[in-house]
Formats: sequence, C-alpha cells, structure tokens
Amino acid sequence: MFEELAPRQSLSLDLPGSRALPRLFLPPLLFLAACSLPPSKVLLTPSPASDGRVSQTGTASWYGPGFHGKATASGAIYDQNELTAAHQTLPLGTRVMVTNLATGSAAEVTINDRGPFAKGRIIDLSYGAGKALGMIGPGTIPVRVEVLEAPNNIQSIRTSLDYTLQVGSFSQIENAQQLRDKLKSSYADVSVVPLQTKDVTYYRVQLGTFSNRNAAEERARQLSQAGFSVVIMEK
Repeated sequence: MFEELAPRQSLSLDLPGSRALPRLFLPPLLFLAACSLPPSKVLLTPSPASDGRVSQTGTASWYGPGFHGKATASGAIYDQNELTAAHQTLPLGTRVMVTNLATGSAAEVTINDRGPFAKGRIIDLSYGAGKALGMIGPGTIPVRVEVLEAPNNIQSIRTSLDYTLQVGSFSQIENAQQLRDKLKSSYADVSVVPLQTKDVTYYRVQLGTFSNRNAAEERARQLSQAGFSVVIMEK
C-alpha cells in the first residue's frame, strides 16, 4: 500500500539457485570471416593484459540450452547465442574482455546475469561466448577478465556483494519520508535514497545493509509478513 510504480531497478526476491552446468559435445567451431559479422560477434585479436584495466584471473565455465529464453538477473531474456556472461559482483551492463589463457583467443562480452555458483569459478559465459573461446568441449578454461566499460567507476572487482531492502519507491518525497518514519519505529538503518531518471526523481525507501544474502532474504520475509512490499537490491 506504500508503493508507486517505478522503473525496474532491482532484483526480485526469488533469484535462480545454483546452476547445474551442462556438458555438451557439439560440432567444432566453424571458421567465420570477421568481415561478415557485426562487431560484437568478432573474435578479438589476442593481446596481453592492458595496463590500468581492472582485471581478474581464474576459471570460466559456460551455460546454455537449459536457460535459453529465460530471464536473467538484469531482466533481459537469455539468448545462448549472444556474447554475454554471468558474474558474481560486476555491475550488470559491464562490458569485459575475456581471454582464454590457454590459447590466447579473446572475446568481448556483456555481464547481464549473476553467477557462477560453482566454487572456484569467476565467470559463467554464454554458449556463444564459450564457443568463440573454444571451451564447449573442455567445459572450463583458465581466463583473464578485463573491465572495458562499466555503468559506474570500478577500482577493483569485489569478491562479494552487499544487499539492501527496498520497501517503497515514490515520486513524492513526503510519501517516502512518511514510510521511513513508520519503519524507524521498529527498524534501524532506514533511509530515503533518490533515483534521478530522465523525467522524474524517485525516492526509494531502503532498509539495512547485508553482506550475506540469506540474512537479507530472512529480513525481507519478516517485512513481507508485516504487510510491506519488499525487493532485495544489490548495494
């Protein structure tokens, strides 16, 4: 009863659990002439890590047919043939260069999902990206991930995310302040956070900072049972 409609800015309470990564044996990658492909599809020339770029190295996996056509964490529909990837902490919409350290081949992908959830893996590539890097057969490869462009300034790649709970979003600040004051009688760390869009400013009422998602989900359930509409957000 407190919320007004606002643009989608956050993740829903129910996110996918851990993935069982498929292992498929598919025909070898066909040779594709770069001039016949749009820029996002071109297999990039291998190069050493660029000075000044935020990067990390580790193991990459891939995911494909079982998730094709389903919604990603960003809200976009997953297309296994596009050059996209899931990452645990990089902002959604970040463009990264992924280099296969075993072969030197590289591809540019966009982070639009969360994962991988398997221990020891740093990025989960789409089938299309995995195919471009020659990893469909092996299943995993050693990679370097370099940030090319991100929605906000990144100084380092975080090992984990913090979360907050959004309990309301309003176009009138007075409504947001009223809900904030109501929540403050029972909960600490409640704030009004403005979000500027092209045409209007929304005032989001947020509660708490959680370094553990399970803790955020438990508090969200408590608020939901008390009659509040709650959305878990990355912070």
